[in-house]
Amino acid sequence: MQPNACSIKKIKDDMTATPQSGEDSEGHRKRNGLPPEVIEIIWPALQVGGLSGLSGLTLGAFAGVMRSSPPALFAMAAGIQWFTLGTTIWASRGFVLHAWGKEKVTPREKISASAIAGAIGGTAGGLLRGRKNVIPGATMVALFGATGQYLYNVADARKTTLAGKPESAKNSWLDSKWSPMKVLSDQDYENMLREKLLRVNAEIALVDDNIEALRAQEQKQKAKGRPDVENPRPAK
Repeated sequence: MQPNACSIKKIKDDMTATPQSGEDSEGHRKRNGLPPEVIEIIWPALQVGGLSGLSGLTLGAFAGVMRSSPPALFAMAAGIQWFTLGTTIWASRGFVLHAWGKEKVTPREKISASAIAGAIGGTAGGLLRGRKNVIPGATMVALFGATGQYLYNVADARKTTLAGKPESAKNSWLDSKWSPMKVLSDQDYENMLREKLLRVNAEIALVDDNIEALRAQEQKQKAKGRPDVENPRPAK
């Protein structure tokens, strides 16, 4: 049995389709040039750097106006420095955490990673301002990075603790000893209402006793005044 023209064409198409898809995937890898892990670190770093650069532009222009200097020059210089600082710090921190195992990093290791990233970013920022600013810049930014990460860890731990509590206990700042207010549970509120109700009932009972005493006194006074009214004295 000999194959017909349709089957021969189908076989040719199948033979040419596989190499073509392989060439496409290889070309896709060549166009990317970077592994996805690196892109996941670089792209957020560029975003943070862009926001930092915009902040630097604003502050630089304001500083130029305050110093009676060209605002555009100050804004450009501050924008470049802040962009370099933000991008370098965020990218360095991402690479360090990725190298240490991002999912297995402890809070203390995050502080170390932020300090290392701050030192690298401070070094890059110091190079833009001059070599004499490298060591002071690296030291200060490393301290700021470690302090900021520590405060973030404390806030995150507190948030995690509150997340495990019931909904009524999430406003725990009201339970502080410095707060003039206090969070009441449903049972506490019910007991408070019962105490107030008992107090009101006791006051009502006292009022009823006073009313009865006044009525009894009034009846006694009426009883004393009746003989004089029923038997008046004869006129002389």
